[in-house]
Amino acid sequence: MISVIAQERLLGAALGGVFSSLIVYEQRKIIYQTVCQLENKPPAAQIKDSVHRGRQIAHLWNKAMDQTLGPVITSMSSRGW
Repeated sequence: MISVIAQERLLGAALGGVFSSLIVYEQRKIIYQTVCQLENKPPAAQIKDSVHRGRQIAHLWNKAMDQTLGPVITSMSSRGW
């Protein structure tokens, strides 16, 4: 009989594999849908749209990091770090 620790590790590995597979599957599905949608647009619109989308993503990323790490930075600043 397998020990409890080995069973937990095996279960964790299996669940991690399933979770990773689902994420990869969903990302590929989104990529394929995006490619199909972009094939119907003219090239100039694609370039402008992708640049604008990249700026939006960067802005949202920075905003999320500020909201997430803001309290940590504030508390560290108040302690003299």
